[in-house]
Amino acid sequence: MATLRQLEYLVAVVDLGSFTKAADLLHVTQPALSHQIRALERSTGSPLLERLPRAIRLTPTGRAMLPHARAALADAERATCAARQAAGAEVGELQIATLYSISLGILPIALKAWRRSHPEVGIRLFEHRHTDELIEAMSAGQADLAVGPTPKDWAGSTQVLGKEELVVVVAKDDPVAGRKSIRLKDLADRSWVHYTPGHGLADVLNQVCAKAGFEPKAAVHTEQTAAAPALAAAGLGPALVPSNILAPGFDGQVLRTEPPTRRTLTAYTRGSPDPLAAAFIEVLKETWV
Repeated sequence: MATLRQLEYLVAVVDLGSFTKAADLLHVTQPALSHQIRALERSTGSPLLERLPRAIRLTPTGRAMLPHARAALADAERATCAARQAAGAEVGELQIATLYSISLGILPIALKAWRRSHPEVGIRLFEHRHTDELIEAMSAGQADLAVGPTPKDWAGSTQVLGKEELVVVVAKDDPVAGRKSIRLKDLADRSWVHYTPGHGLADVLNQVCAKAGFEPKAAVHTEQTAAAPALAAAGLGPALVPSNILAPGFDGQVLRTEPPTRRTLTAYTRGSPDPLAAAFIEVLKETWV
């Protein structure tokens, strides 16, 4: 039977892509780590990892096991927190899974209000690039609640927070900078500040441009959500960004789209939210802008 330690080792190797890095993180020798992975593979009766010259790749058995390994580790951590709380050793931790753009725009205000009302509760954030990754991680038990676009066919509890508006950012000397709003099709011949493949906002940009009748050309691809408006303001091309990530005094021109580009954001849990998660959801609703 697999042990929690073996599952922790498997997750670390997969996340870091290296036995050496995983061993350093876990403060064990690489031979000891490899021994535990081999023992786990013996218990499953099949290899879990394919050891390539410069990478680690999950086998089909490994891919099937990984989400359950993450869920088991998350459940064990929550069990430990609950026991310590009952013993008076700590007062608890709220674990939140979300997207990078939401941790930039929506969560800071809510977390500030939460900190004032619940100073004794720790917060742990798990941030993801794409909605599909967020849903998968939440399904596997990563966090107490998730904040993101409405998940399709979600079996647990979902509560709508509101609609997030996405706007176009350009440089102040851009030919369209004098406008207050713009139709996306008016930018069909432009090269955009795009997001790297696998980033959720890359899909959003592609979808809204397709609806406007064109495929966006890329002047540059960025992995970082916060970099997109800065690159657009520097003149590399228009960018589509959530309006709530733009700081006051932002050095660029912001244009609303015609029609408005919006997405619904929700807070969701696997079952009914526990008291801490329910309280945080109320704070999210109260601080929604």
